[in-house]
Amino acid sequence: MRRSRLGRSTVEITELSFGAAALGNLFTEVDPDQAAATVAAAYDEGIRHFDTAPHYGLGLSERRLGEALRDRPRHAYTVSTKAGRLLEPLTPAEAAARTGLSEGFAVPHTHRRRWDFSADGIRRSVEGSLERLGLDRVDVVHLHDPDDHGEAAFREGYPALEKLRAEGMVGAIGAGMNQTAMLTRFLRETDVDAVLCAGRHTLLDHEALDELLPEALARGRAVVVGGVFNSGLLADPRPGARYDYQAAPAPLLERALRLRTVTERRGVPLRAAALHHPLRHPAVAAVLVGARSPEEIRDAAAQLRTPVPDALWDDLRDEGLLPA
Repeated sequence: MRRSRLGRSTVEITELSFGAAALGNLFTEVDPDQAAATVAAAYDEGIRHFDTAPHYGLGLSERRLGEALRDRPRHAYTVSTKAGRLLEPLTPAEAAARTGLSEGFAVPHTHRRRWDFSADGIRRSVEGSLERLGLDRVDVVHLHDPDDHGEAAFREGYPALEKLRAEGMVGAIGAGMNQTAMLTRFLRETDVDAVLCAGRHTLLDHEALDELLPEALARGRAVVVGGVFNSGLLADPRPGARYDYQAAPAPLLERALRLRTVTERRGVPLRAAALHHPLRHPAVAAVLVGARSPEEIRDAAAQLRTPVPDALWDDLRDEGLLPA
């Protein structure tokens, strides 16, 4: 599987990378054996980059990912995690008062997430991640969703990551968000190696084409694209499908159905087109795909191996479904 280097760092990642949010019981529980089997299936498919975060299941995703990779040669794979939310234990009374999902994850309410982009907070976050992952270094750390904490992230959080990179505890640094404006600012004002852009460079959303991707290309930085299925609408467009974690509005569902009609006319599944599309831009190093079962990650790998004729992209532009 093709690999790309992240900016000027020595970290290389595979063009198809594994998003481990589901390992943290995103929305519903995942059996521990199934979680381990899913990581093993990803490895068998040639995937060598795995992305996680403390936020995912209050550390459960990091613990499961670390355990699943424990017996693999450390030089053979890379791991990215994130910083910006500290996990703080709840008292028994506080835990008993909380019910339902923990910010979208089906895990016991043992901790609270506290936003912290201070220098001390970033270091503590990375140290906690290393402990849960069972590693002595992590290949990539992204500032996680600093949307409402921009000034703290630029003033303290980013310099803290830069220091960790200089110390060798971290190989490459960046930021991961669901928007492009602040990610573009990171590219312009800092020395990040990469940014992780979720949901904004897909067959349905072309926002990243305006500034983010040209800026990354001009500066020699890498972009990792997550959310290529926009929460599922591009994987299976149907009534009730999700777009950005919510029920898809009717106009977007109609557009996704039009996309599927055009791709299938060329004999290409919509899922395959959705995976290939971001990788056509030279600034994009990888697409990040989440999976909760071996079947899902094997399907993603199969879709990436599916040939997509250049004529398909011409068809989509002619139909007004892709920008000229």
